[in-house]
Amino acid sequence: MKQIITLSNNAATRIKEIISSSKDTTVGVRVGVKSGGCAGMSYVMEYAKDFKKGDEIIEDKGVKVFIDPSAVMYLLGTEMDYKKEEFSSTFVFKNPNETERCGCGESFKI
Repeated sequence: MKQIITLSNNAATRIKEIISSSKDTTVGVRVGVKSGGCAGMSYVMEYAKDFKKGDEIIEDKGVKVFIDPSAVMYLLGTEMDYKKEEFSSTFVFKNPNETERCGCGESFKI
């Protein structure tokens, strides 16, 4: 079975930084999808303070990523990357299931 999400080295490093700088107890990041944006869906990330019933837990490169159960089918085979540019930095999702992405890159369609 294909792993739901894999992490690039940059993404794993950034998640470790986020966890270590969190003021609260953080065990990883939670990734999901929600309806919205030009193309219909967008990625959602938040601090994971604990395991929620139904979460899929991915451990990759020393970090834990909690996947919202309703997002699993949309994220299967996705690589999560982190890009830092001169004026911005962001997590980037390379999702083989996307059939369309809006021009600004904030939403997608499957």
